Order: sequence, then C-alpha cells, then structure tokens
Amino acid sequence: MAEAALTELAGIVGESQCTAAASEREFFAVDGLTPGCVVYPDSAEQAAQTLEWAAGRDLAVIACGGATKLGIGNSPRKYDIALCTRNITKVDYYEPSDLTAGVGAGMALTDFQKQLKPDGLWLPLDLPGCAKGTLGGVVATNASGPLRHFYGAPRDMVVGMQIATPEGKLIRTGGRVVKNVAGYDLGKLMIGSYGTLGVITEVNLKLFPLPAECQTFVLSVGTLDIARDLRRRILALPIELLRMVLLDAEMAGIAHPGLQPGRPACGPQIWLEAGGSKSVIDRTRKELEAVSRAAGAKFHSCEWEASEKVWKMISDFANWFGKTYPGAVVLKGTMPIAHGEEFQSFAQQEAQNEKIKLVVVSLPGVGMLELGLLGLQNAAQAAGFVSRIRKVAEESGGALTVISATAEVKALVDVWGGPETTFELMRKLKAAWDPEGVLAPGRFVGSI
Repeated sequence: MAEAALTELAGIVGESQCTAAASEREFFAVDGLTPGCVVYPDSAEQAAQTLEWAAGRDLAVIACGGATKLGIGNSPRKYDIALCTRNITKVDYYEPSDLTAGVGAGMALTDFQKQLKPDGLWLPLDLPGCAKGTLGGVVATNASGPLRHFYGAPRDMVVGMQIATPEGKLIRTGGRVVKNVAGYDLGKLMIGSYGTLGVITEVNLKLFPLPAECQTFVLSVGTLDIARDLRRRILALPIELLRMVLLDAEMAGIAHPGLQPGRPACGPQIWLEAGGSKSVIDRTRKELEAVSRAAGAKFHSCEWEASEKVWKMISDFANWFGKTYPGAVVLKGTMPIAHGEEFQSFAQQEAQNEKIKLVVVSLPGVGMLELGLLGLQNAAQAAGFVSRIRKVAEESGGALTVISATAEVKALVDVWGGPETTFELMRKLKAAWDPEGVLAPGRFVGSI
C-alpha cells in the first residue's frame, strides 16, 4: 500500500495501530492473498471511519478478530486491508443479576469467561479456536460446538449489538434485555454473515449460570443403526444433556482415552455430558445405563481429566484436523435430525468408493456434522466428492459448507453451495448494506 495511504489511515487509528509489516500482513493472508496493510482500531468509531475511508478509495476490507475463521469462505476477489478488532475490548455494561453484558467485539472468549467465572456465570460456547476466538468473530460466524445441544447457537445468546457500516455509521440493534419486542432485529442479519454486511463492534449477550457439576458418559454403539436407535431413545428421555456427540469408528479410536491415536475403536461412540447437582447427574446416569442396555450398547463413565481433553479435541475438530493433516479438506453439514445417520452412511460409502479416508464428528441432537477428508488425489477429486454429497444433503433439506480447503479446491466448488433461489435475496442484502462491495468481496454465498 502506498505510503500516503498508510499515513491517512494512521491519522484515523494512530500510527502504532496501522502497519504494513510483512509478518503481520502474512498472518492475515487468505487463500494466498495478502492485505496491503493491517489496522487495529481502538474503538467502534475508528472502525467505522476506517470503513468509510476504504469505501471512498475503492479498497476491500476483511474484518477479523483472532483470525481463527479467516479461512472460511470463497477466495476474495480483492483484499487491501485487514481490519482487526482485537483492541475493541471495552465492557460497556455487566449485570450479573440480570444475566446480561455488553462487550467490545474484540474481547477473546476465554478472557470474557474469566471475568464471568467469579460470579458463577459463563457464555456456554465450546467452539473451534476458542482460545483465540473473539466475541465478534463468534457472532459473525455463528460458531458453536457440542454445547449447542443444550444452550443453542450464538444467535440464541445475542440480545443486541453495534455495527460499523461502510458508510462510516454506527448502528445499534436490539437492546440490553433478553426480551426485546421493538420490531425486527437487524442484528440477526449480521449473525452468520461472516463480516460481509458490516463489522460487529459490540455485542450484548445473555449469560448463563455455571453447572454445579459435570459428568461425561460414553456409549459404544457398534454400528450407525444402533446409534440411530439410541439417538431416538436418548432424545425421548426425561433428562437434559449439555452435550451429545456421535464419533465414527476412526474418531472414536483417536479420542478414546484407553486407545492409542489412530487405532480404531470397535465402532462408533456416543459421548454425552450431563450437568447439574449430584442427584441430577445420578438420575441421568441411571436413565442412560438403562437405555444403553436396551439398545445393546456398552456404557461407561469417563473421568473429568480424560473427558475434558476429548471434548476440546471434538470442539476444535476442524482446526485440529487441519493442523494434524495439512492440505486436508474439512466440511460441515447441517440437516434435519432424522437424516443425520443416513447422510453419514452415504458419505462413508462414497469415501470408500473413492478410496478417501473419512473422519466424522456429528451432533445428532441438532443435525450437524463435521467431516474430515484425507487421501485426496487432487482438487478435482475433492470437488467432485463435495458436489455429490452436497446434493444428497440439500435433497434432505440440509446444506454442506466447505470449512477448510486449498485455494485450488475452492476454485472448483463453491464453499457455501445452497439453493440458487436464495442468491437474489443475498445479493439484495449485500447491495443495501455494502453497495460499494467494500467488505470481503466474493467471499460469501454466491461469491457476493
């Protein structure tokens, strides 16, 4: 980026908060594209001014926090500025008795949890890259892990937010209270928009009490048919589970504390976590033991230390898989709960036919799956596999997103997929919020 432009940006955010250093630019690279500079605004006002400045010069901006989800999305058409929100961390308000807080979007989730813990509260999210992930990034990507089974996704916890627009405006949506009936909440458009409509600078959140105790149970199910039967039985029980995850045989072999990494278990496993008082956990154990016997599954409890390691691995599956197997492809599927095991079985058969190694982690109680692909011969094989199983997912009323892949794979298959009928609506929203195409051009659905 030209020295004059850097000087102008420094006038907005401060000289120390604007850099063209190669190391920092490379850290925020996307699919081989490196920004001309990185800016670190200290406030929402600076973020809005930066966007307005970029829009006036036809420059493209990609917003980020901890950069844990920067690889998700189609390859950008252009990329001039990385706008990092990590310095926007002010706590606007915190009301423990009301279970609400308003926090700067750049605050790391782990730092926020530390502030809540003394009051016996937390934001119940266990998501990929949570050690570095920021609250704004969590909301912008609607990222969630196994705790989604009980607590829901970030969109269920956000009661309001502040957004910086490419016009240089700051817009507040929602409010500070959990119940807000003042009309349609425009903030909902931002949740899961991956920073393509505006930059989230503050989020107002609903908080939750920490469980008194937690206990993990593992059910070895042998086959997907047994897993399907158990899923139905468990969801019909008069109990509440914090987490429910189905691991395929390969992942169960990696995760199970009694087995060596890479050694397959006897079959798929269902991992469950209960939370609450000792009496609640004891009752949950009895219910699960009974239903396991009825379905022909093996049941056992898991010690906290061992289970915590596994939960972290499961929650961080996409990042863990990508780092363990460089060049691997990671997919995320969402679909009606009743179709989860059937889709998984189809994907496994397709992988076997193609001689692709497939590892699957699913949330059977909410209809989500993550799939890791290994042994791909080339980008064309990866794109063909994605297209075939995506077609089945969409026919089941679901969707399939590419979470991690090389730029070569992304060039052959749209990361998002989805029905063509939704593209026009997406384009209209993009045109209304970002008419100049400043924010992450080409990265979202339909390459908008």
